[in-house]
Formats: sequence, structure tokens, C-alpha cells
Amino acid sequence: MQIDRAMYDEIVKHAQADAPDECCGIVSVDGDRAARVYRTTNTEASPLRFVIDPQELYRVHSAIEDAGVQLGAIYHSHTRSEPYPSQTDINFAQGWPGVLWIIVGVAEQQPKVRTFAIDGGEVSETELEVV
Repeated sequence: MQIDRAMYDEIVKHAQADAPDECCGIVSVDGDRAARVYRTTNTEASPLRFVIDPQELYRVHSAIEDAGVQLGAIYHSHTRSEPYPSQTDINFAQGWPGVLWIIVGVAEQQPKVRTFAIDGGEVSETELEVV
């Protein structure tokens, strides 16, 4: 997936702003290019997990459909560990086939962003091309 620098920076800033709790959000895509970043609220307010309120998720998903684009990625942060899908992430991903997972690691001073496809419990890293 390609993403504009401004959208990429928005995701990283969201992760830094919500630390020490995990942040979460959604990225819509038009083809293989990010169209918009939607910040969402982590209703858990937890450094260990995230939950997007179902009503907020519905509003964002409706806005994506109304714009004629698709849900392309779900992002969240890891505040205490490497940006790699946890077992909780892998289990959650089963309900979102075809969606990429962008994880921002903010445990270190310099944030680290990694992107994954999770299909049937199998994790494979994929490229997030910042343009």
C-alpha cells in the first residue's frame, strides 16, 4: 500500500499522543493507495489492547463506503513491545480478511512502523510505501 507522508505522519503522531495507551484507527484506500486516515478512540484506554467503539466503527465504515473507497488497513500502536502482531492482534484479524495491519512501535524514542497481512492466523510483513 502507498501512503502520503502527511497521512503516515498523522498515524505516528496519533500513536505518540495516545502513549502510554495504545492508539487505534482506520485507513481507507483507493486501489492500493491510502485515501484517508481516520483516528478512532481506544475505548479500553489501555497500554495492552485496543477496542474501537462499534458505533464509531460503523460511522467510519459508512463514511468510507459513501466516499466510494474501501477499508484498507487498521492501525494501532504497541507501547511496550516491538511492532509485531500479538496473538490478540492475530485473533482479532480473523474478522477482517484482506485488511492490512499497521503497527506503530513507540516503546523506543524513535517510532517504528511495520505493516502486516494476517490471513488465517498466518502473519506476513508487507511494504508500506511512503510517497
